[in-house]
Amino acid sequence: MAKYLVVTGGVLSGLGKGVITASTGLLLKSLGYSVTAIKVDPYVNVDAGTMNPYMHGEVFVTDDGGETDLDIGHYERFLNASLSKKNNITTGQIFMKVIEKERMGAYLGQCVQIIPHVTDEVKSRINEVARETNIDIVLVEIGGTVGDIEGLPFLEAVRQLRMEEGADNVAFIHVALAPLLSTTGELKTKPVQHSVQELRRIGIQPDAIIVRSITWLDNEARRKIALYSNLPPPAVFSVPDLDTIYRVPLILNEQGFTKYIAERIKLKYTDLDLGEWRNYIERLTNVDREVSIAMVGKYTKLHDSYISIIEALNHSGALIGVKPKLKWIEATEIEEGVIKPEVIIESNGVIVLPGFGRRGAEGKIKVIKIARENKKPLLGICFGFQLMVVEYARNVIGLSKANSTEIDPQTPHPIVDLLPEQRTVDRLGGTMRLGLHPIKIATGTLAYEIYGREIVYERHRHRYEVNTKYIDLLESRGLTISGWSIDGLPEIIELKNSSSFYLGIQAHPEFRSRPLNPSPIYVKFLERAALSTR
Repeated sequence: MAKYLVVTGGVLSGLGKGVITASTGLLLKSLGYSVTAIKVDPYVNVDAGTMNPYMHGEVFVTDDGGETDLDIGHYERFLNASLSKKNNITTGQIFMKVIEKERMGAYLGQCVQIIPHVTDEVKSRINEVARETNIDIVLVEIGGTVGDIEGLPFLEAVRQLRMEEGADNVAFIHVALAPLLSTTGELKTKPVQHSVQELRRIGIQPDAIIVRSITWLDNEARRKIALYSNLPPPAVFSVPDLDTIYRVPLILNEQGFTKYIAERIKLKYTDLDLGEWRNYIERLTNVDREVSIAMVGKYTKLHDSYISIIEALNHSGALIGVKPKLKWIEATEIEEGVIKPEVIIESNGVIVLPGFGRRGAEGKIKVIKIARENKKPLLGICFGFQLMVVEYARNVIGLSKANSTEIDPQTPHPIVDLLPEQRTVDRLGGTMRLGLHPIKIATGTLAYEIYGREIVYERHRHRYEVNTKYIDLLESRGLTISGWSIDGLPEIIELKNSSSFYLGIQAHPEFRSRPLNPSPIYVKFLERAALSTR
């Protein structure tokens, strides 16, 4: 029988419940148990795929093509595991299923209601993940905050889950904010108290409280929170702001969190060996050598839009002993001349970030030209890869009006065009080329030097591709297609016989990067960028 740990949040969103959920998973996995994690998102969207990154951050893609919440990325990185689209549950998915059943007559004439039909569907989805993976422990993070109207059916569902599975098999961890008043320097516990009271009003008594704050909880604050939460003080844990999210498992474990949770759900406890994780943090945080990376995109005002790329750079930096110093450059400001070319030239490396649509595209093309002509290490991801081909066609081959049909449907030179299977698509959600696909790597290329093998697998999320009608022309003028899909589509480009790092990839290698196993593309890019600092 699986054990369930449910993580709820209070006071405000964005406290880091995803990191705390992932950290809890890492600690329990270190005890020798199999662990998975589910993110419940109460929004009515079916998935994150149709949302602007400014709404909800990065869209994280799973192996099986799920367009999921970015917290799934945290889970994968901490657990060193690949999860499924089923690990992200939304209100939209649940309502669609319930309505489909009603239309099919599955409820046999009943009046379909939130309780029990919606809540039963939520429990069914959670149990389905546990059953299909044959897992020991399922972590369930409920998105948003306690009291949000859209989250109430999910809280009711997990309340029922505890009754059905037994108190020894289901525990609740509540994460809440204790703000520090700048005027008095006092840490205020009242928001945590009210948050717990609201959770208890709904019918859920938390088993552990994790308090997020700028600084550590003192004993008096811990005692007060415990008293008003109907818990002993050892059940209250402190997570202050830290230099890296990867330190969270260590500080929780040092406070006795792992042992407390193990005892609460009747798991065998042994002292953990977190040496490998600790060594990673030492490498990550104890580096003096900085490498400046220009991050060029259209959603740069919310860094969570590119969180997997940021983490892939961090993983790679820890491996090779450098610290990526990210310079965020809004592509539209390049177009408008607000940001000057010198910013690119002065950087040690340039990443042209993914992001659909016309806005900022010409700015990205300008950056690509500057980086290529100045032999700056250049990495283009997805749309960045496509624009690298457009820039090359315009400025090297001389096709001045070359473009992607996504940007200019009337371009005389559609260097990038809609995938054939996309032409009949009549809806946006879940219809792109998604998930894990093989890439054939050409030997004797930079791509082969990076991967060291002829077949690799990376995750994809795109509708447009480099137009194969232009391949011969591109390659005759010095561009090499060094990676191909199984069905003959360009996947990776580089410059022929060049010593500079100039590489674009249609896939998103950042989604498979792990703290202890970084993406080889980001490692090589950062190594080349670091050479220019010497």
